[in-house]
Amino acid sequence: MLITIEKVFSPDEVAALREALERLPWHDGVATAGSLGRAVKHNRQADEEAAARAGLVDDILRRLRATPRYVSAALPNRFYPPRFNRYGVGETYGAHVDGAVMRLPGTDSLMRTDLSTTLFLSAPDEYDGGVLEVDTRFGVQEVKLDAGDLVLYPASSLHQVTPVTRGERIASFFWIESMVRDTDARVTLFDLDEAIQALTRERPPADPILLALSGVYHNLLRIHASC
Repeated sequence: MLITIEKVFSPDEVAALREALERLPWHDGVATAGSLGRAVKHNRQADEEAAARAGLVDDILRRLRATPRYVSAALPNRFYPPRFNRYGVGETYGAHVDGAVMRLPGTDSLMRTDLSTTLFLSAPDEYDGGVLEVDTRFGVQEVKLDAGDLVLYPASSLHQVTPVTRGERIASFFWIESMVRDTDARVTLFDLDEAIQALTRERPPADPILLALSGVYHNLLRIHASC
C-alpha cells in the first residue's frame, strides 16, 4: 500500500521548517546507513540532536498525530524520530530496503519498522531527478510530491532516490511501528475506515448502518492490534 497525503504542511510552514533546517549542522548521510546501504547512499543529513532541540521533530510528529488519514493508514504505535536529508546535484540513494528493526535513539528499546514516510520539503520545480521509486506489487511507482505533501509506503519495499541533476531536494523521512503488524489486515482496516468516513459525510451520526460499520471496524482492530 502506497498512500500520498497532500498539504500536511502549508507553504508558510514548509518555509519555516526550511529556514530552521538551514541553521543546523549537516553530515554525510552514510553515517546512518546499513552495511549494504553504505555503498549506495550519497546524501547529507541534518544533525539529529540539533533537529530535536530545534523542535522540528516534535512539530512533525504533532502534525501527523492530528492528520486523520495518516493515522487511519498507519495506525501508529511508535515513531522513529523524523530525520532530515538533502540531495544536491549528483547525490542519490541507490536501491535498498530499510532495516527491519531499529533502536530508538537514546534508549535500549527496539522498534519494528513496518512503514516508511517521506515528507517533501522541496517543491518539484526546485530540482530535477531526485524521484523516490518504490517497488510495489503493482510495479515500480515514482513519487515526487509538492512541498508539504507526504508519502507512506511499506518499509519492506525495495526503493531508491534517483540522482539529482539540478537544484536540491530536501525532505524528512522516518519509520512507524504500526499497531497492526499484518499488512493485509492494516490495508483492509484502512479501506473500511475510508468507506465509513465517506458515509459519515452523507448520513447522520446515529445512522444504524454507520454504527454497525463502526462496530465492525473497532472489533477488527481489537482482533489485529498488538499494542
